[in-house]
Amino acid sequence: MGQGFFLLFAAGAVVTALTVVLARNPVHSALALMACFLQISAIFVLLEAPLLAVVQIFVYVGAIMVLFLFVIMMIDVREAVLQRFLPGGNLPALVLLVLLAAEMLVLVLWSDLLSATVPIAARSGDQIRQLSTTLFADYLLPFEAASVILLAALVGAIVLARKEWS
Repeated sequence: MGQGFFLLFAAGAVVTALTVVLARNPVHSALALMACFLQISAIFVLLEAPLLAVVQIFVYVGAIMVLFLFVIMMIDVREAVLQRFLPGGNLPALVLLVLLAAEMLVLVLWSDLLSATVPIAARSGDQIRQLSTTLFADYLLPFEAASVILLAALVGAIVLARKEWS
């Protein structure tokens, strides 16, 4: 049952990732990327890693996608849609896609051969508590400094995107 859900979410992630690349509208591409991130977080839930699933949703779906949509809205979407990203045609992209798919197939087959000899690490339920204690006790100052830097970058982007006062 778990393998069926994994295959379903993995196929959904591959389809949405292809939609990110093949969509002509940048907004549709960004929304497909958000759907891909959600599929990946569902795979994390299946792997019994709820912290990674929540971080995936908060960081990527929440923050990064808002940043992508903000940048897309800053540029002129109509002009960007008219420009072609690959002026020489789609043949180089197709060759690259086939090479990457072959590489992934080789890596999956190779990892199946190696996984039979590698022992599975023991799971500990206390890892999330240790991570949060370390993050908010030992590294509180760098954590807050990063948030201030991100806030300054957001304010700077708004100032740069604002039209001149008439």
